[in-house]
Order: sequence, then structure tokens, then C-alpha cells
Amino acid sequence: MTFKTGLATALVAAVVAAIVSAATVLIVWRDSAATASLAGGISDKKAIEDVVQEYLTKNPEILVAMTTELDRRQQEEQDQQQNKAISENADALFRSDKSFTAGDPDGDVTVVEFFDYNCGYCRRAMPDVMKLTDNDDKVRVVFKELPIFGGDSEDAAKGALAAKMQGKYLEMHQKLFSEPGKANKEKVLRIANELGLDVPQLEKDMEGQEVADGLAEAYALAQSLGLQGTPLYLIGDRTIPGAPDDLYDQLVENVEVIRKEGCKTSC
Repeated sequence: MTFKTGLATALVAAVVAAIVSAATVLIVWRDSAATASLAGGISDKKAIEDVVQEYLTKNPEILVAMTTELDRRQQEEQDQQQNKAISENADALFRSDKSFTAGDPDGDVTVVEFFDYNCGYCRRAMPDVMKLTDNDDKVRVVFKELPIFGGDSEDAAKGALAAKMQGKYLEMHQKLFSEPGKANKEKVLRIANELGLDVPQLEKDMEGQEVADGLAEAYALAQSLGLQGTPLYLIGDRTIPGAPDDLYDQLVENVEVIRKEGCKTSC
């Protein structure tokens, strides 16, 4: 309650200051004599400040409306910037050979997932993503490793991309998420051995240029999109941030919208 009250007071003060500042400029411009305008401005400024403060205090719904409108405009601006980034990076997002693609390679709708193997929400969401590819034979899912939780996450991402080079990406991907414990190099090597991969070659590839290029591309895309956390799902040019409880339903719904209406940008 104290926090909300303080926030409301600060907002009132900011609004009052902005209105009074604008009013003072008009007062000074209106008065012909410089001295008179300055004196009148100081006097009128205090009167305006009192009136505005009293009005806003008695009508707090105005501040709520202002905050709502500000949030709407900021979200609209963010959406426009994100759509621009999607359009400008469409090939890297939806058609890059640096990323593994599950489902139909020629599917009519593409879902892009940015994730970290040590992200709890990403782990929880993995079954929903795989369920989508199981139930919709026309969708394709592109996986973008975005290791934002440190060195272990980066090693896990490298391991998955290196497994891709031996044709076992999806198996590695699912095990890194489904098996208990932190995803790290030790887990990668153990899973690689279980999958029958060439482990020495995998370790070499983890530090190779192809894997480095894949991670660099994902980082650059995330920066262009203004992505600040994982997971993020792009369905065409529509987005789902995080892992809501109804993620599967939202994925299905957005896939159907894109399938029916197409993308507003190049996707």
C-alpha cells in the first residue's frame, strides 16, 4: 500500500510539473513586459500548480487512464520495433541452416523457440512444443539456443548443436531438458555416450566454428528482437513470451491464425 501511494504521489507531481511548466511558458509568452511576465509567471505558476494538484487528487481515475494509455503506446511501439526486426531478419529466424528444425521441413507455419537448457520455464514448456509437432504435421519448429544462464548453459547449447552435426540433435535436446539436474558439459557427454555418438568428435565440434556461428546468430537475433529472457516463441510474426500454463493452446491458436491470415511481415 505504501509503495502504491508513493507511486501515485510521484505521478501526480510529475503531471503537475509538466502542466505547470507548459502553462508558465504560455504566461511568459503572453505578457509583453519581461519584468511583469516573470513576476506574473511566478504568481500564476503557484496558482496553477495548486489547482492542477487538487483536481488530479480528486479525480485519480485520470491518472489510471493516463498510465493505461502510456502502457498501450509503449507496447505498440515495442510491437512495431519487433515486427520490423522480424521482417529484417526473416531468413535467419525462419530458414537458417545453423538451427535445427523439427516437424515438417516444408511446413506452412513456422514456430521459432528461443530457450536456455537451464531455464525452468523452458524445461516445463518442452513437452508442449513437442506435442505441437506430433499433432500438427504441417508445422515446423526452429530451435534457437540462447544460453543466458552462464557457462553450463553455454556448454549444453554447444553440445546440442554439436549433436546436430551427428544427426542426433532432437534426442540430445529432449534428454537435456527431461533428465534431472543441471544441464552442463558432463551431462552432454554422458547423454552423447548413451546415444552412441562419437564423443571425442562431439567435444571437438563443441569448440568449432559451426557451433560458434550458430550461437552467434541466435545472440544477434535476440538482441535485434529486444529479447530479455527465455523462453520466447515466434509464430510467424506473433509472439508468446514466457511459458504460460496454456502454452500449447496458445501455440495452436496462433498457428491457426497465421495459417488463415498469413504474416503481416516477411515470415
